[in-house]
Amino acid sequence: MARNTALYFRLVEGKNLPAKDVSGTSDPYCIVKVDNEVVARTATVWRDLNPFWGEEFTLHLPLGFHTLSFYVMDEDTIGHDDVIGKISLSKENIASQPRGIDSWINLSRVDPDEEVQGEIYLELHIMQDQHKSNLHCHVLEARDLAPRDISGTSDPFVRIFCNNQTLETTVIKRTRFPRWNEVLEFDLRGIEELDPGDQMISIEVWDWDMVGKNDFLGRVWFPLEPLQRNPAVTGWFRLLPFGNTEEENGGKLGSLRVKVNLSEERILPSVYYQNLIQLLVESVQSSDQSESSLVALLEEMCSAESRQEVAVKLVKIFLGQGLAVTFLDKLNMREVNRTGDPNTLFRSNSLASKSMEQYMKIVGMPFLHEVLRPIITRIFEEKRYVELDPCKIDLNRSRRISFKGSVSEQQIRESSLEFLKGYLSDIIDAILGSVEQCPPGMRLCFKQLHKRVEERFPGPNNQDVKYAAISGFLFLRFFAPAILTPKLFHLREHHADPRTARTLLLLAKAVQSIGNLGQQLGHGKEQWMSPLHPLIQQSVGRLRDFLDRLIDTESDSECSQMSRTLFHPSVTIKEGFLHKRKAEAVHLVTRFTFKKRYFWLSSQTLSYSKSPDWQVRSSIPVHRICAIERVDENAFQQPNMMQIISQDNEAQGGHIMYIQCKNVNELNQWLSALRKVSLCNQRLLPTYHPGAYRNSHWTCCLQSDRAVRGCSRTHLAVTLGDWSDPLDPDAEAQVLYRHLLMAKDVLREKYLAGIESTGSQKQDIRGHCGKTYEGATAASPAKCLLSAIEDLEKAHQAFEKREREEVSNHSRCT
Repeated sequence: MARNTALYFRLVEGKNLPAKDVSGTSDPYCIVKVDNEVVARTATVWRDLNPFWGEEFTLHLPLGFHTLSFYVMDEDTIGHDDVIGKISLSKENIASQPRGIDSWINLSRVDPDEEVQGEIYLELHIMQDQHKSNLHCHVLEARDLAPRDISGTSDPFVRIFCNNQTLETTVIKRTRFPRWNEVLEFDLRGIEELDPGDQMISIEVWDWDMVGKNDFLGRVWFPLEPLQRNPAVTGWFRLLPFGNTEEENGGKLGSLRVKVNLSEERILPSVYYQNLIQLLVESVQSSDQSESSLVALLEEMCSAESRQEVAVKLVKIFLGQGLAVTFLDKLNMREVNRTGDPNTLFRSNSLASKSMEQYMKIVGMPFLHEVLRPIITRIFEEKRYVELDPCKIDLNRSRRISFKGSVSEQQIRESSLEFLKGYLSDIIDAILGSVEQCPPGMRLCFKQLHKRVEERFPGPNNQDVKYAAISGFLFLRFFAPAILTPKLFHLREHHADPRTARTLLLLAKAVQSIGNLGQQLGHGKEQWMSPLHPLIQQSVGRLRDFLDRLIDTESDSECSQMSRTLFHPSVTIKEGFLHKRKAEAVHLVTRFTFKKRYFWLSSQTLSYSKSPDWQVRSSIPVHRICAIERVDENAFQQPNMMQIISQDNEAQGGHIMYIQCKNVNELNQWLSALRKVSLCNQRLLPTYHPGAYRNSHWTCCLQSDRAVRGCSRTHLAVTLGDWSDPLDPDAEAQVLYRHLLMAKDVLREKYLAGIESTGSQKQDIRGHCGKTYEGATAASPAKCLLSAIEDLEKAHQAFEKREREEVSNHSRCT
């Protein structure tokens, strides 16, 4: 049994931030930390005290976390960036809000004594006889301490207070992973005479400084009474701050609007989810299309807020079962059959619409990147001033268009139209020429959708309905949103600047008009878009031919194989330029040890070469990867570095490749992608060295043995949630069960109350859960679903009871 924690957070905007620059403004950006580890950085909003970011992230943390922090910084081109303020949210605070946090929160001052991190390993036991009682405190080591010195390390030592006595360990220089292995002994005679609050042992970690006062690194403390009853405490303990006594600043530092949601799941062994998954499989394979079918029940039980998450989990469950296209066909057939007006087909956010949308993102994202990335990159690089709306044309921008003096509004419109036509033509050519690149599963799904719509709305008057249904998904819910906000579809690392964003908005509007088959041209308020109408009408004619070719596929079977990965081995999951450290560069100056290389990651290999077009490539098989971790900045005096540890065979030691990314977001994306493809490897390491082996010792823990065990635990399952998440049937079934459990009472009242009250259906509920629902009672799908929900509920209760008993037994022992 495992526990999974999914932490979603969105940095929406800030307001009333203080001015940090001489111009009277600031250049704010945000850094997000989970337990003092940077997991995200927003884009900088220049010269704005009320910035809007709108950036969102999902982080999977199987081991849980303690604190989520948002730091607002002011970027400076010269010198260090200024800290404006921060928000810290404890896990308990976030978990206490079942619907999540969505509010404005005032920023507070950053207190260095509060910025503690890391853990310390201790062994405490009391030695007693008739004459004396001594406390032995064995201080072994610490890990991941906060860096307090300019070198990116600290000089830590431990100071312990007990029974009016103070003892200290030696100072370990230049490390965040010290090993003391010292025993400090305290005489406990007279401890009973102290106040109850003073009958404790306080263990503090400090950074020693030759000049000035020492810096606080964290503390732990233990009451002595439990130790006297059972004299043994051993393990890793999280370092804590002294405690913030700062009063509320009244919003003087400004505030942030953030959205945070925490989802914690207890994942049971696979066998407990088999009934629910089998029930879903049988419901999709059956011919039941009634309003009491399981597919209909699922849609009715989903609230509007949960529909998207339920759609994602259902699509992934059926992808794992090889039935995703069949499931979508069943949903679409139900949606089509109950729609009376073809103009409203798939216009609502129904389960069918959400499931189709999520399926395209999961299966078709590499396809979208291949089609749109070149043109989107060009638009970002060229940064043209484009505007057709007379109310928004800024004549002051004319110098960016012409060097012949000021230009008229008409000239701006003409140049804008020329640029837009060029961009739009390239986008349409790329999309309409991508039939062969489109994933087979998407093509088959669209083929079945075309058939269902044609059967429901026959006749010459409805010829365009079957095309509009497909283009509504492919253009309106896939290509157009990606053009509008490329960052959210991983086409770009940063949001567009205002000028580029306006260009993308106009192009997205045009692509939407094409997806609507030009039906609304000339009828809207934006008549200034009319110069683009001829090109849009021409593209609509080509679109029909494209859709005919897209659904002309002979495959009638599910195209997604049952696998934990969504990708064919040859598909590139992530690629780009990185800086690789030369293996033989031991005595070179640091800036000469890193060489720029182009990397490709697939589900089978990580390969690299001098350039994207270079024919000779080096590669590492993914199945040989043992760990993918960050590198401590002190190792090479370089930021944003990661290490890939691999093994050739059981007999040989690990080989380490050091890679530098250009920023923290790129670092986290590569860490996440590499961890996802290697999640099921056989020889994953439990520990690693955050530093490097240089000058005959590890820079992190200062150990001289190159083969010594790692000084920090690995984070192999910590990943960013996105479309490339591997399939995990147990985790997906658990989330689906959670949503169904909240609607259990509604299901019972609506479908089972009348039947159960008559007593006419007293046979075993499981008797209705056959291979299909043919011939079963109308209520049998509801009864089978309720049975599966209750079985899982009982299993969770049993595991919770077992955990409580284990905790109780452990408490009695300690």
